[in-house]
Parts: sequence; structure tokens; C-alpha cells
Amino acid sequence: MGDIAKVFHVDWPTLIAQVVILLVVFAVLNKFAFGPVTRLLLERRQRIEEAEANFAQSKEKLANASAEAGKVLEGANAQAARLIKEAQDAAAATAEKKRQEAIAEAAAIIAKGREAAAIERDQVFATLKRDFGRLVVETTGKVTGKALTSEDQARINQEAVTQISR
Repeated sequence: MGDIAKVFHVDWPTLIAQVVILLVVFAVLNKFAFGPVTRLLLERRQRIEEAEANFAQSKEKLANASAEAGKVLEGANAQAARLIKEAQDAAAATAEKKRQEAIAEAAAIIAKGREAAAIERDQVFATLKRDFGRLVVETTGKVTGKALTSEDQARINQEAVTQISR
């Protein structure tokens, strides 16, 4: 090995000093430069892995939440449909009830109208009988030329009413 050192003109004290300086520079760089950078890269790698894991969990939670929201929406739609059906049924029942009430009211109005017409007809007929009886009595008195007694008037009036009623 000595021959090689002479061929390459190796100066042992300078070589050892350079190796020592190289080792010191390496130790300083490793401690203050490469070490922190390596730790920083490892920390970043861990954060990236955690972020990917969190992303996967978030994606799974989102899928679960979406499925849950779909179920809730289906339930709400079913309940809304049921409420609409109940409202329609209630409206139909109310409409039928109002229709029946209107029919009953119309029948009552018609019955009252017929009753009022019958009462009015009876009143008119009674007035007509009285007037007719009075005219018959007056006419009979004028035709016969004598004064009729109240018995005669009543009898003539009764006969006239009987004939009118037929």
C-alpha cells in the first residue's frame, strides 16, 4: 500500500486532516441540515397518510349520510303523501256533508215555500168566499127585492161556498 501512496503522492497528515474535516462537516450537516429535513419529510409523509385516511373516512361518512338523507327523504315523502291523502279524504267528506246540508236546506226552503203558498191560497180562498158570499147575498137581496135576514144570509152564503168548493 505504500507504493500506491507514493504513486499518487498521498500526504498522510493532509489526508487524515481532510477526512477529519469531512467527517466533522458531515456530522454538522447531518445534525443541522439533513436531520431536520429528513424529519420534516417524514412528518409530511405521515400527515399525507393521515389526510388520505381522513379522506377515506370522510368519503365513507358522506356516503352514509347520503344514504341516511335518502331514507329520511323517502320517509318525508311517504308522510307527505299520507297527509295529502288524508286532506283529500277530509275535503271530500266535508264537501259531501256540505252538499247534504245544502240539499236539506233546499228541501226545507221548498217545504216552507209550499206551506206559505198553501197558507196564502187558503187566505185568498177565505177572502174570496167571504166576498163571494157577500156579493151573492147582495145580489139575491136586489133580485128578490126584499131585505134578507141574517139567517137567510148565512144559508145563502153556505150554499154558495159549498158550490165553489166542489
